[in-house]
Amino acid sequence: MPRRMIEVDGAEWEVAVSGRNTQYTRDEFGLIFSRGIGPQREQRVVRYTPLGAKSRELSLSRLSDRELRELLVHSQPSWTSPELGYRR
Repeated sequence: MPRRMIEVDGAEWEVAVSGRNTQYTRDEFGLIFSRGIGPQREQRVVRYTPLGAKSRELSLSRLSDRELRELLVHSQPSWTSPELGYRR
């Protein structure tokens, strides 16, 4: 799966599509934001509705860095998300 890298407040975040289907199939996608490695790794999840492309990969590639930063602001921690197995 394609990935993107963005910088937010001096930290590098990797962004990837979650691959999990919701009840809205192609109208809603999930993104996973990750930073760090090992036990210190932080992951966050956000769902969004693409305005154009209905392909996850194409939709991710068309999001600007500014839009990704805004999605990160509205993301939820891994322990509240089924995409990441509710892991802390």
